[in-house]
Amino acid sequence: MATVSVIIVNYNSGNLLVESVARALHSSVPVEVFVSDNGSLDESIQLLKNEFSNVGNVHIIENNSNLGFSKGNNIVLPLTSTEYILFLNPDCLIEPNTIELMLEAITSYPDVGMAGCLIRNTDGTEQTGCRRSIPTPWRSLLRVLKLGHLFQNNTLFQDFNLTGSPLPAQPQTIEAISGAFMLVRRSALNQVGPLDPDYFLHCEDLDWCMRFTQAGYQILFVPNVVITHVKGSCSINRPIFVEWHKHKGMLRFYRKFFLDKYPKALMWLVSLGVCLRFGLVASYSIYRHVSRYLRFSRD
Repeated sequence: MATVSVIIVNYNSGNLLVESVARALHSSVPVEVFVSDNGSLDESIQLLKNEFSNVGNVHIIENNSNLGFSKGNNIVLPLTSTEYILFLNPDCLIEPNTIELMLEAITSYPDVGMAGCLIRNTDGTEQTGCRRSIPTPWRSLLRVLKLGHLFQNNTLFQDFNLTGSPLPAQPQTIEAISGAFMLVRRSALNQVGPLDPDYFLHCEDLDWCMRFTQAGYQILFVPNVVITHVKGSCSINRPIFVEWHKHKGMLRFYRKFFLDKYPKALMWLVSLGVCLRFGLVASYSIYRHVSRYLRFSRD
C-alpha cells in the first residue's frame, strides 16, 4: 500500500516527465503516482505510457484541455487516499530518499500542514522562491523600487525572497514555499481546502500557504533535502502566456488577501506596478522573438 500519493500536473514536459515519474517510483518508501495531463501537444504522455504501461501504481488522467495548475491538481485529489500527498512539478528530479526524509521531517512537527525542501537549479544554485516570505504589497513595492538593497540591515525593508540568505541548519518554519514541491498533510488539506481554481498558473502556492497559516498550520522548510528543478521546461515556448497568468495571479492574490488591509492608494500603486511590469516583460519578449526571427531570416 502506498505511503505517499505523488501528483504531477503535466503540460508538454517531454522526456523530463518520464524521468520525474521514474525517480518518484524509485523512492525508498511506497508511492503511487498520478499524472494529470492538461492536454499536452507533445509526446510526453505517449512516452510515459510506453515506459510505465504495466506499472500498477502509475495512473494517467488525461484532461484533454489545459485546466491550469490548480484544477489539474484538484481533479486528482478524490482518487488519492494516503495521509500525505506530494505535489510535484513534472520537471523536478528527486532522489530515492527525498520523500522518506521529508516524511521524517513533517511527522516530527504535528502543527505543520505543508513542507518544502531546498530546490536547486541545474547549475547547483538555489532556486528563487523555494523559501520566501509572503510578498505583501509593501514588500513587492520595495522589490520593484529596489529599496531593500539600500536598507539591508533593516527588517522592514527585507526582500520576500530568502534566496541568498544563510541556509538554516535544521528544518525551519517559514511563510511560504514553492509550488514545485509541496508535501501536504491530508488532515490539514481537508480543513484548508484544495488549491484555489481561480488561479491558472502561478501564485496559487502563495495563496495556499496563506490559507494554511490562517487555519493555524505551519509551513516547514527542510534544508537538508535537496532536489533539482529544470525550471521553465513546460513554458519556454509560451513566455507571454505564462507572464500574463503570472501577473494576473499576482493581482488576484493581492486583492484576495490585502485589499482591506492596506490603503487604497498603495493597492492602486501596486496594481499599476504589476500591469506596467507585465507590459515591459511582454514587450521585451516580443522584441527578443522578432530579433531572433530577423537574425535567422538573414542567415
